[in-house]
Amino acid sequence: MNWANERFQRILAIAFIGLGAIAMTWQNTRPVENPRQQEIVAVHVPELAEQDIPIRPGDTLEALLERSGVDPQLRLDLIAAVQKEFDVRKFRAGSHLTLLQSQQGILESLEYVVDSDHKLQLTKSTDGYVAQIAEIPSAIRRTTICGTLRGSLFESVERTGERPELAVEIAEIFAWDLDFYRDPREGDEFCLLVEKKEYANGAPPGYQRVLAARYNNAGTIYDAYLFESEDGSAHYYSSDGQSLQAAFLRSPLAFDARISSRFSNRRLHPVLKQYRAHLGTDYAAPTGTPILAVADGRVVFSARSGGSGNMITLQHASGFETQYLHLSKRLVKKGDRVKQGQRIGLVGMTGLATGPHVDLRIRKNGRYMNWEKLKVPRQSRIATAQQVAFNTVRDAFAAQMAAGYDSNTKLASSDQPPVPAP
Repeated sequence: MNWANERFQRILAIAFIGLGAIAMTWQNTRPVENPRQQEIVAVHVPELAEQDIPIRPGDTLEALLERSGVDPQLRLDLIAAVQKEFDVRKFRAGSHLTLLQSQQGILESLEYVVDSDHKLQLTKSTDGYVAQIAEIPSAIRRTTICGTLRGSLFESVERTGERPELAVEIAEIFAWDLDFYRDPREGDEFCLLVEKKEYANGAPPGYQRVLAARYNNAGTIYDAYLFESEDGSAHYYSSDGQSLQAAFLRSPLAFDARISSRFSNRRLHPVLKQYRAHLGTDYAAPTGTPILAVADGRVVFSARSGGSGNMITLQHASGFETQYLHLSKRLVKKGDRVKQGQRIGLVGMTGLATGPHVDLRIRKNGRYMNWEKLKVPRQSRIATAQQVAFNTVRDAFAAQMAAGYDSNTKLASSDQPPVPAP
């Protein structure tokens, strides 16, 4: 009996030991949670619907918001917020408002492009809606644009894929050397090194400074390099450092004109049918074409004058005087100071005239001179102390322009990294 009890106790002990081992094994193999492990939870980002609201003539901000389905009370809050930063009367017809709304119809933001560099932003905050005028992100890149003259300069620039306003830049840069009514020839070549402002929102790039320009006029090369002097003023100079600016422009008109009558001591007058002296140079152009002051000066006469029609007389330095006859409208009055290239009147046919034109006359110390044969001195050269600095700028611009040059096609070279816009 004792033996049986002892045997039973041994079996029971072995059983307990086995159960303990199994328990320990289960404990060791059970997955242990990592206290640092974080549960990944999917976050739902609400989708926003974009809505473009075109601005029509006469539209008000309230009308635009109403058309977009904004609640009447919210419209008042939005208008009040916008008015703190922007004159709501200045929304331009032809542009648009951009609205972002949640699927529940809650307005999250509103945008309007104010100009090429700024936009109106209205965003939702915890305290309602806040408006601000923000800058449109942009970068400036140097681009080389080259082309060949086929037809007008405007048409030739457009064929390069650029806007025709660059033709005006070319004409203004070389205004003292070239008369773009008479001098250009088919096959002439032009090249520009231009700063282009590129916008992050995809808007068309804008032109900044023309850093260098070259025009091949029937084999005669004209070049220009922009250089900033120590006093902060910037002017164009030829490759040898001579200022391009002269005392007088080559023409009182920018474009679209031809010389219809030249200086002569004996010309058959088209109206009077008599031989008389013609003491000026006639530029034919459409009525309303702007007339430019050919030099800095002071207005000493601005009135109607018999057969000369509406007439303006400017007094310049060194005893020079210029007269502008047959104007349809005078834009300056006696006593005004004018700058070279400033608009002073519009082409017309007042007085004794058979067609719209401006009769430009010049005299020195009271004696009339032939405008086309006038020899005009240049203004200052690069200062000797700045010659080395100018040469460095000139060589850099010339190399960049040459790298993108092609006599038959337009190239937009992107060798230069974008420079953040100021």
